[in-house]
Amino acid sequence: VGFDNYVDVFQDELFWQSVWRTASFTVMSVAAIMLIGLSMALLLNEEFRGRRFLSAMLLVPWAIPYVANGLMWKWIYDSGYGALNGMLFQLDFIDKYMVWLGDSEKTLWLIANAFVWKEVPLATILILVGLKSIPADLYGAARVDGADVWARFLHITLPALRPSFMLVLIYEAMMAIRHFDLFFILTEGGPAEASHVLAWHVYVETFRKLSFGTGSALAYIMALVTFVLAFWLIRTLGKKL
Repeated sequence: VGFDNYVDVFQDELFWQSVWRTASFTVMSVAAIMLIGLSMALLLNEEFRGRRFLSAMLLVPWAIPYVANGLMWKWIYDSGYGALNGMLFQLDFIDKYMVWLGDSEKTLWLIANAFVWKEVPLATILILVGLKSIPADLYGAARVDGADVWARFLHITLPALRPSFMLVLIYEAMMAIRHFDLFFILTEGGPAEASHVLAWHVYVETFRKLSFGTGSALAYIMALVTFVLAFWLIRTLGKKL
């Protein structure tokens, strides 16, 4: 059939909607992972009582398999007995239990929250390794020159973390673009296709509609997009390393 499958894909409005949702999910997830991972790494790089315990606890989300992680968050978000509803109700933030995953405006954010919780530990470890590799003499010299904490962070810490940032960005972006598990367990693309992302679109076309040609075309498109994004990040962040 030549490129007919690709033509059909690009003419499908649902495909472009899934691309937009995938892009939104990737941006919000990776941004949150980077910010939280950097904050946690900066915290764990300091000496304080309980640091070893906190470091050990940080690994717990990373050690949980994705299916178990999805089931756990499905229970947390449950409208009848979920921990999220229970906590907010006890704190008087809500006056009745809410159907969180049934709200099309909140669904993508809630799935992103579960994804971020799982991925933050790895990002923290990678950034923490970068922090440990920064020579202490640089900070000492900066203090002698009168640089405050913010100046040392901007001119020493951030430039030195470029390799770690590049690695985290590439890995987490690839994971977010092709992520499937949480969408399958929590919502199955719903409600009203609010979480119908590209990976779920591939699954629906291939295994539910049994349209293997279209599903393969979608998979190749997703692989190509992932490769181009990774290549662009390496060229952009790696050229000044």
